[in-house]
Amino acid sequence: MRYAVQREHAQRPGAPRVVPPRAAAGERRPPLPCRRLVPVVLAGGAGTRLWPMSRERYPKQLIDVIGADSLLQATAHRLDGFAPGWDVADAPLVVCGDEHGFIIAEQLRSCGVTPRLIVEPERRDTAPALTLAAALTCERDGDAILVVMPADHAIADVRALQHAIELAARHAQRGEIAALGVPPTRPDTGFGYVRAGEPCGDGAYLIDRFVEKPPAEVAAQYVAHGGYWWNSGIFVLRASVWLEALRRVRPEMHAACLAAVARGAMRDARFEPEREAFADAPADSIDYAVMERIGGPQAPCAGIVVPLQAGWSDLGSWDAVWDALHKDTDGNVARGRVVLEGAVSTYAHAESRLVACVGTTDVVVVETPDAVLVADRSHVQRIKGLVARIKAEHAPEAESHRKVRRPWGFYDSIDQGERFQVKRIVVAPGARLSLQMHHHRAEHWVVVRGTALVTRGDEEFLLSENESTFIPLGVRHRLANPGKLPLEIIEVQSGAYLGEDDIVRFEDNYGRCKNDRASP
Repeated sequence: MRYAVQREHAQRPGAPRVVPPRAAAGERRPPLPCRRLVPVVLAGGAGTRLWPMSRERYPKQLIDVIGADSLLQATAHRLDGFAPGWDVADAPLVVCGDEHGFIIAEQLRSCGVTPRLIVEPERRDTAPALTLAAALTCERDGDAILVVMPADHAIADVRALQHAIELAARHAQRGEIAALGVPPTRPDTGFGYVRAGEPCGDGAYLIDRFVEKPPAEVAAQYVAHGGYWWNSGIFVLRASVWLEALRRVRPEMHAACLAAVARGAMRDARFEPEREAFADAPADSIDYAVMERIGGPQAPCAGIVVPLQAGWSDLGSWDAVWDALHKDTDGNVARGRVVLEGAVSTYAHAESRLVACVGTTDVVVVETPDAVLVADRSHVQRIKGLVARIKAEHAPEAESHRKVRRPWGFYDSIDQGERFQVKRIVVAPGARLSLQMHHHRAEHWVVVRGTALVTRGDEEFLLSENESTFIPLGVRHRLANPGKLPLEIIEVQSGAYLGEDDIVRFEDNYGRCKNDRASP
């Protein structure tokens, strides 16, 4: 059944209404034929289990933990070269948080993808995220088939994935929700499980039962039984089918998300749902909100599961990363400047210096410029708790890297002491920082490459290479790059307080004046 999100006054101003097409009394229309596929990439996760490479402000989907591309970039290309006869949208819908929107757009553009971003005002888990995508699709693309993929998973065989998605899409045409299930290799409490029911005759199965993350003894029973598969988190379904299923089982979430879309707006090629309406949506996953109800007598819709044998991994731990990569004859994986001597079944990753492992067995070593992790591979699931402790101590290593990306470029904190901090700042051609001031620090700027356009109080002037200036405490200032090459400066901050929240913004190209806690 086809749905359209209407922007009209309902029970409260701006509330949308999902309206089915008119039909004769008693008539039940079959779903209209559809060959349109819209990739939906869910990119709102934090990924603390892959710390220290993954941080809250630079999560797992943005890092190149498997290959040259980030996990996000690899996900965005998974429908490239899809089977003939299907109309695959050129631009995927990417649902993400506001803090990651600019770097997600930058990464995707750098690999030839122009995304349509849906920027969540706050995290609400995967069910509201999918609902935003489904409502926006109904409004702008018609009742297309959504191919829903987490941004932080790995797939070794993309063609096998596409074959599974094509079979799932044929079922989605008939109004069924299709889940892709992975044959389990071990009992695992970190995955949801799908129990396959009657075969459909084409390789798919009816969903008999859907269980989210069972305890260890139950997971062992499922694997021994042989009829249960891991839930990959990849779903194929029509936009209207998801909206109608959610309306039946979670009406409050359905209403809040549709209201957020109806009152939302496009800003700088990003769709921003209305904040207050979205805040009314309960946080919940696709699995808990809808999928666990499929298979029972009160199921909101029909569900099928399609086997996926494509080398899938959710990369939920460093042990999973080790398992997904090619190993040497001793079972070791080495990335970066790594030297191994007598090591066995060791994962070692180096980013900024030499890492040497001697006689290690079943060990994970991950080095970044500001943190080093050493862990027994059998205890890597405890890293999430470790990160929570680091965050509780208000240590910056839990949230961000030493090198922090911003819409205008990046900065790297080179050194710091009690009353000083040294940063290397790189500004992209044509970009500029906000017009701002600081209450507690002064700054010295030295240009080492390119040309800087400096605003300082009522002055505006150019600085060339090897020239410098001083920004006194409390003075409005701005740094911009008017040239066609990157601008690189060394900034020396001095003062009683050097935190990134000591910023008052007056003008900003990136809409950040409403949040002075963000970095420059």
